[in-house]
Amino acid sequence: MDQFLTADDLAKTLRRDVREGLTGLPKTLPPKWFYDERGSALFEEITRLEEYYPTRREREILVARAPEIAAITGAGTLLELGAGSGEKTRLLLSALSPTLRSYVPVDVSGDFLADAAGQIAADHPGLTVRAVVADYEQHLHLLPQGDRRLIAFLGGTIGNMPPAARIGFLGGVRATMGEDDALLLGADLVKDPGRLVRAYDDAAGVTAEFNRNVLHVINRELDADFDPAAFEHVAHWDAAEEWIEMRLRSTRDQTVHLRGLDLEVTFAAGEETRTEISAKFRPERLEAELGAAGLKLAELWTDEAADFSLSLARPA
Repeated sequence: MDQFLTADDLAKTLRRDVREGLTGLPKTLPPKWFYDERGSALFEEITRLEEYYPTRREREILVARAPEIAAITGAGTLLELGAGSGEKTRLLLSALSPTLRSYVPVDVSGDFLADAAGQIAADHPGLTVRAVVADYEQHLHLLPQGDRRLIAFLGGTIGNMPPAARIGFLGGVRATMGEDDALLLGADLVKDPGRLVRAYDDAAGVTAEFNRNVLHVINRELDADFDPAAFEHVAHWDAAEEWIEMRLRSTRDQTVHLRGLDLEVTFAAGEETRTEISAKFRPERLEAELGAAGLKLAELWTDEAADFSLSLARPA
């Protein structure tokens, strides 16, 4: 396993992100800090909720299209950014088996990554599995090269970045690609706002707990005294930006002490802190943003209901 990100690196990044986010106006916190062990378990629960369709729809596309993706790309290396548990990846691994020689999962959590990569290596004994602990937004240039790479960025995570950052990130991916490489990009599609809000504000309150988990992480890692129960979960559809915003709304005037940062932060009753954006796309927007990053859209597939998309792009 290659390690480009250490626990100390993560701690420094958390300190920077929290200080900048909670001293800015409006206040923000990056969504990557949802995902400690508890947050990851909550997100797995979210993916099984009736309201949350993206995981099921993306899997539906992969079941139907993985053989076609394999035939088009003939990939020798599958490099997955933000690999997570690798459940959907197995569909690609099976389809790519005639040509695939190596699998490179990339994630920030070394322990989680080691477990998932070890299981895949055990299940595919002829495959070289080279796990990489890295932040894919910072370490793209350090990731392994290979012959005919298929770079997978699934789950709609691209939507967590604002437009300029998205294009910059995709441009960074493009800069690492050889002429035979391809990018497989999962992106959620624009649809009825009511369905979108329900997907991020489920009746059981699992997403609300997931959202508040960032406060538990900050309490533990930065010796803070957030009262998570004093913050309400908010899911808001921004029609102009075509994205869902998740926010935490303070239910009262309160002051939070972050002793690990020597910082005191006040929240007014009703004040909202943005914790995530989740952009939704139209096909023409996807093609335009890929083009702005130096990539050419080769294929775009959707599930039967046209809720979600997988795009295959190559260097322009």
